[in-house]
Amino acid sequence: MDEILLALILGYVLDLLIGDPHWMYHPIRLVGNLISFLEKTLRCVFPKTERAELTAGMFLVIFTTGITAAAAAGILYLGSLIHPAVKFVLEVIMCYQLLATKSLKDESMKVYQRLREEDLEGSRRAVSMIVGRDTQNLDETGVIKAAVETVAENTSDGILAPMLFLMIGGPILGFFYKSVNTMDSMVGYKNDRYLCFGRAAAKFDDVLNYIPARVSAWMMIIAAFVAGFDAKEAYRIYKRDRRNHASPNSAHTEAVMAGALHIQLAGDAWYFGKLHKKKTIGDPDRLVEKEDIRRANRLLYVTSFLTLLVFGVIRFCIFQAIR
Repeated sequence: MDEILLALILGYVLDLLIGDPHWMYHPIRLVGNLISFLEKTLRCVFPKTERAELTAGMFLVIFTTGITAAAAAGILYLGSLIHPAVKFVLEVIMCYQLLATKSLKDESMKVYQRLREEDLEGSRRAVSMIVGRDTQNLDETGVIKAAVETVAENTSDGILAPMLFLMIGGPILGFFYKSVNTMDSMVGYKNDRYLCFGRAAAKFDDVLNYIPARVSAWMMIIAAFVAGFDAKEAYRIYKRDRRNHASPNSAHTEAVMAGALHIQLAGDAWYFGKLHKKKTIGDPDRLVEKEDIRRANRLLYVTSFLTLLVFGVIRFCIFQAIR
């Protein structure tokens, strides 16, 4: 077995066992700090015109991805100078840090637990930690839908997409992807502050996630069958509603999730005090319930495992063929 695949497998296992403990400083926070520093610096350098902000946003993408990838490469190079085993351990740790299976489950289950305790305000606070929309006025149904939607979307963004980039190019390409994904989450908003400045980051994130989002949807359909959900309905809703989102990628896994669980997701939502009209995804065959959060997480786990298995086998076969 090649080094990168073994490191990814061990990193995936570490993620399932440890997740993202709050006491452990995560390197993506460093990427976030870098993005904040570069934003502040670039806004000082470039004038506040539409064209200048678009240009500044492109420089943000270039600097952030370049520095992040160079830092990852430098760490691995320094590890290799010490000993190959040190480099391998660093690869395992970096793969682990780029995956978010357990942390996504844990954070969404905090919402579930607050709902079980009939603590609506607590569930709003819990879901506000994992979604970008305004949550202070959500009813119980809105909270559940927000949690299920973020599990569905982040099955691709937070797990399968970085897993695929790790398969292709190891931690260096994995951190390159994650830096773009982090930029999109920080500046990729269509509001007055980021409409121009964040456009390059948002568009680049769309490009990088184009294939992973679709691969994730198909793997989730297979996982729906394996996990005992309605894979046929997941496929039907996917084919029908996969474009029901302003983003070219976000609705793919949401559509599969909605079909597999026989619920309706998406619809209008508030962001930064403004109501955004959004299409619905799925059919309201039944009312959503808090148990749908647990079902979404089960589908998340099965999808991540199957993806690692399938693409791990593909990488292993390619590696063996070219040796």
